[in-house]
Amino acid sequence: MSFKRGKGKDEDDYISKHAPPKKTSKKDTSPDDSGDEDDIFICDVSKNRRVSVRNWQGKVVVDIREFYMKDGKQMPGKKGISLSMDQWKELRAHVDEIDKALA
Repeated sequence: MSFKRGKGKDEDDYISKHAPPKKTSKKDTSPDDSGDEDDIFICDVSKNRRVSVRNWQGKVVVDIREFYMKDGKQMPGKKGISLSMDQWKELRAHVDEIDKALA
């Protein structure tokens, strides 16, 4: 009994016809040239943190996020929170209580 090593011609044809599509790289985007006209920069909270209001997946969110520098551009990081309008209103309703707790 003999066994063939490697791929046969039939196997190569199958792979070439049924191979998954090739992946393409994502474009680099930054807040300055991202093309998102829906982003509204509000303020810098600190050197690397910023607050903005933006449209994300069809919903308006208040985004509080850390940024980092890459190739001279400021890029959004993973650390941050996006609050829905309901969450933002709930937070605003408790601002006085938060201030009292901090005093």
